[in-house]
Amino acid sequence: SFSNAVGQRRAAWRALKSFEERGEARDSAEEAAWRRSYRGRVEQELRQICGTILGLLGSNLIPNASTTTAKLSYLKMKGDYHRYLAEFEEGDAKAQAGEMARAAYADAWSVADLGLPATDPIRLGTALSHATFRYEVLSDRDGAIRAARAAFEGALAELDNLAEDSYKDTTLIMQLLRDNINLWTGEMASGQEPLGPETSGSKRYDQHGDSKVPHSDPLLDQAAPQ
Repeated sequence: SFSNAVGQRRAAWRALKSFEERGEARDSAEEAAWRRSYRGRVEQELRQICGTILGLLGSNLIPNASTTTAKLSYLKMKGDYHRYLAEFEEGDAKAQAGEMARAAYADAWSVADLGLPATDPIRLGTALSHATFRYEVLSDRDGAIRAARAAFEGALAELDNLAEDSYKDTTLIMQLLRDNINLWTGEMASGQEPLGPETSGSKRYDQHGDSKVPHSDPLLDQAAPQ
């Protein structure tokens, strides 16, 4: 599937980029050249796959979405796939992908505010993606923490009214939001600079793939992040 293809290539890119940053000084010129060439091939494949998905979203899926939930899900995907491009692009291409992601997430929030509850899993997933985008791509740690905290606390306030069939997904994403808030505030307190996608420990939950989900029970406690 598209989501698996993108997830595998993003994981490969992060591993290659991280290795380059940690080990390039020890590489021979031939090894470094091979690694850069392979990373370039992965990036080109990501451009092609993301471009195809974004084309489908723009020409068909978003215009024809018949429900608020469907439209929010597709706008979130649009933001996510532009974010994936912004993770590795440079210069003007990075700026353009980042702006397209920002605009898509803004459109998604406009849809979410039409009536979806704070505990809705797709709304929470959008909040998680948007906060991760602000942290990893924009290096806006304050904005990322505020966005994640607002989503977490809004859902926590309505948790008693949560339907049984949504409980597992909702509490899982709340846990990921809480984990990121604690991670990012800890980094801020230690004076550490925001990390890019190749080295960030940020938790992600993309319903269309590339999940980075802990195996522990979700939301073991309901205390808001400190």
